Amino acid sequence: VSQQLKEEIRRGFAELRDPLAGLLDMLESSSDWKGKGHSLGYYITTELQLWIKEHPAVQQSGTKLEKLQARVLRILAQCPANLLDPLISIYQLHTADRNYLLEHVSHLYHKGDYKEAAILSIKLKLQPDQDVEKMCTPLLLQDKTNLVEDYVGEYPELQSKLLQILDTWCEPGFNIRDITRQYQGLSRYKPDKFNRKMLSKLIFRLLDRFNVDPALCPNVINQRHLRTLNYLFYKRFVEKTMTQENWTDHVQSTVGENRWLQGHLIQLLLSYCDLTAAAKWAQRCSLPREMLPDGVADELQKLQIQERVEEAVKADNYEESKKKDYYQLPIPRTSIHFLQTWEETLQCWEKVLRPGQVVGIDMEWRPSFGMVGKPRVSLLQMALKDEVFLLDLPRLLEQAGTEAEKEKLPRFIQMLYSDAAITKLGYGMSGDLSSLAATWSALKDMDKQAQGVIDLLKVDKQVDVLSPEQSYEDRGFRQPEKGLSLLVQHVLGKPLDKTEQLSNWEKRPLREEQILYAASDAYCLLEIYEKLCKDPASFGLSSDLTESLVGKPSIKPRAKKQLNKQEVPSPSGQQCKGLKNETSCPPAPISPKEFSVVCDNMLQGLGRYLRCLGVDVRMLENDDDHRKAAEIARQEGRVILTSGLPYQTLQSQVAEGRCFSVNCSEKAKEQALQVLKHFNVQVSLADIFSRCQ
Repeated sequence: VSQQLKEEIRRGFAELRDPLAGLLDMLESSSDWKGKGHSLGYYITTELQLWIKEHPAVQQSGTKLEKLQARVLRILAQCPANLLDPLISIYQLHTADRNYLLEHVSHLYHKGDYKEAAILSIKLKLQPDQDVEKMCTPLLLQDKTNLVEDYVGEYPELQSKLLQILDTWCEPGFNIRDITRQYQGLSRYKPDKFNRKMLSKLIFRLLDRFNVDPALCPNVINQRHLRTLNYLFYKRFVEKTMTQENWTDHVQSTVGENRWLQGHLIQLLLSYCDLTAAAKWAQRCSLPREMLPDGVADELQKLQIQERVEEAVKADNYEESKKKDYYQLPIPRTSIHFLQTWEETLQCWEKVLRPGQVVGIDMEWRPSFGMVGKPRVSLLQMALKDEVFLLDLPRLLEQAGTEAEKEKLPRFIQMLYSDAAITKLGYGMSGDLSSLAATWSALKDMDKQAQGVIDLLKVDKQVDVLSPEQSYEDRGFRQPEKGLSLLVQHVLGKPLDKTEQLSNWEKRPLREEQILYAASDAYCLLEIYEKLCKDPASFGLSSDLTESLVGKPSIKPRAKKQLNKQEVPSPSGQQCKGLKNETSCPPAPISPKEFSVVCDNMLQGLGRYLRCLGVDVRMLENDDDHRKAAEIARQEGRVILTSGLPYQTLQSQVAEGRCFSVNCSEKAKEQALQVLKHFNVQVSLADIFSRCQ
């Protein structure tokens, strides 16, 4: 605002007998302040707020102030957000009669001004005296979840109450229409947004944001555990990528003592396995006979609890065959050290922190299967040329008695990552570093301080695919390799055995298979790096390999070991197909107007974001089959954007390069950047909001 205007406004205040009433006269007789942005009314109001501080004598009290407060309340119902705070401050609304304020908000609510009623309640801190369900329900129906979060933001009691209400709406027999019926004719009502899926996502977001005990929401927790069970059955019996031992371990911890989940487990066993398997689990869970289907109850009576000798023999043969198929550690077992004491750890640190050292680093944590909160790192692996160190982080932290001892580990990790003289090798390093930050808050900016790191995820996007004679003959049924395993196969000739990836890394003692898997995951990085440095040209890489790769961790990690049913990483075959062409000749730049996509139903947020940037977007509805995306893509010449398992189905139904898999665990903005970069879409200022929203 120009100095001249400010002086004019202040001169006007000085000449008024009652500037507070004068401001209301002006606001009541004009409407320029009702629009968004900084109106003249806004400048005059904010200037009065400052002027009152310099002239406290103009402040009113008693009946005079009450009359002014009654007038300003009528204005507040219509004014934009930027005017609320100055007006509340000028007319001291925090000192007004609380019942009067509640009555006014109630009046707004009954007029159907739900958003205005909620915003005013937040500003005047009226929430403890209101019914949280009544205030928040219409906002949820209008898809104003952010406002609901703000409404309960400062009140833990209301957060718990709201979560319990939302969870009862997710009960299996509950009819959501019972709620929507009460709000017939609600303006801006979005019925497609108000469903169990949306409620479930919102509950998990609130549990995470407000750090509330998940036990308050048994319905959504059970539903998510059931999805985890379905996912575990898929991994074990369809993909066949999980060992019996790991699968059993996860199934046991997923169903726990919950009878409802145990009942579903028996049904799944009958679908995927047989009566014997169902009976064994019924016995393990001590399920009462009346809960069991007839066939299972009969089988339970016949069941002899005996380990069959054939099973053991079969397992031994399987282990031998695996050695032929998968990458094997080239160092003896005695060179893998599992460290659980501080004395052992200090000796390891001396070796790792030597200048010029090259270290392969990986981490393991218990799979979270989409539950609340980030997982904590359970195992830190560091591979040197002749030995591998596995640090048992939970045990070491347990032994740390004093605060100073607890700081030892994060301090060592900081020294390691910030030392440019030590080369650190990783794969999707920023994913590992964010899990370290969840374990120790002191490491939250580690990715910014890291020096001398080489993220082989970057290489993975540049390496040429090897010739087809590296075939899968004699390997039986196996899923296509992906991620680090695929890179190991391309560079070293055999893939990693990933059957232990989803095992329970918190359980002690670790099994021998877990120890070998963890050591291999870190050590293979050294071998890949060595081979690429010796002969970068044969892998389609430039000769200045180390120069181009040493630096900050890759910003876009693949989702590792944090899978839930909706977030299964796509096979990185997509990244590898025709990479030679991609690296030498990226696609010609196009504008958002020329780029048309169809977004699968798990990527609606991405779809909305791309539409804001001017991209021609069609989105699948929540209940649409994923295959509809392929139909639309073929009919309208669109690119499919999808994620997880549907990618495998959809990519085969359209031309090569017309289906792209997006990382579901990232936010819409990051996903959009990934898509724009991949298809070389150049966004200009004119494109933003160029399409009707």
